[in-house]
Parts: sequence; structure tokens; C-alpha cells
Amino acid sequence: MKKLALACCLSILAIPAWAETQTIAPADAKTHVGQTVTVEGAVGNISTGRTGATFIDVGGRYPDNNFAAVIFAADKSKFPDLKALDGKTVAVTGAISLYRGKPEIILKSADQMKAK
Repeated sequence: MKKLALACCLSILAIPAWAETQTIAPADAKTHVGQTVTVEGAVGNISTGRTGATFIDVGGRYPDNNFAAVIFAADKSKFPDLKALDGKTVAVTGAISLYRGKPEIILKSADQMKAK
């Protein structure tokens, strides 16, 4: 019982760490691979690839963007009216990974992205 109580307390203490992530610029995203952060910057372009994945370029337009938020086709319905974000400043939160040498965050839920 004590182990269960300790596990519950530790998981409660971990929640604020997710809520208070470090905010970084798109140009700095590559130095935070594997970390959960918030990337804040202007949307340069929004496009949909052949597989149905949506790419939100932040900090420039592909291929010169510093960072991308990616929404796979299966999750696109969770993000209505993405085109309205074009040119706006967004804050994208999640774990940064690299794809073909470029930093990205895969978005699974709408609460990972906020328009400013």
C-alpha cells in the first residue's frame, strides 16, 4: 500500500513539469532533440503531403524552415481550420525528434498547439 501511495504522489508531482515546459525559438529546436519543449514562432506555410500528413512549417518555409509540426492523417480531424494559422504565431508543445535532419514535433491532440 505504501508503494502505491508513493507512486501516486510521484506521478502528481510530475504533472507540473509537463505543464511548464521550456519555450524555445524554432532555430533552437535542433539542440533540444529528445526533450519536451514548447517551440514558438511564426507559421511560414501549411501543406499536406501525399500520405495525408499535414506539415506546419515554423520559422520559414520548407525547405528553409527551422522546425515543423506534423499532423498525421489519422489525427487531422482533431485540428479544424489549420489554414487559419498561416502567418500567425503558434506555440507547439511536445517531444522534439529529427526527420531527415530537421526537428519536428508530432501532434496527436489539439492542446499541443496554441495560436498566439
